[in-house]
Amino acid sequence: MFLKPGDWIKGESLDGELIIGYVDSLLPDIPDGAVKVTVVTSDNNKKIGKTIPFLSKQVKALPVSNVSNKTQIQFLIDLALATGDKEWFMELSSELNSMKQHVME
Repeated sequence: MFLKPGDWIKGESLDGELIIGYVDSLLPDIPDGAVKVTVVTSDNNKKIGKTIPFLSKQVKALPVSNVSNKTQIQFLIDLALATGDKEWFMELSSELNSMKQHVME
């Protein structure tokens, strides 16, 4: 599995906690590969917002989904704000604006 920074993943910590987050960086010095993941949601609230290392075999890339409606984009904009991802925020805002423009025409 080839992960890169920005990929969304789900996984399980060594303590058995479910996490969903995105790859912050790669740790190439680890023999089987490892990544640092910024946790966006978890069943352990103390992990949310933290960046923690995972072995690549502990995580699975989430499929890229196509956003099809205004509500989904607004949710993702909130997520981009919560994670401080300015580039993603700008992309989503542009997509929302073009969606609104299309409706007005």
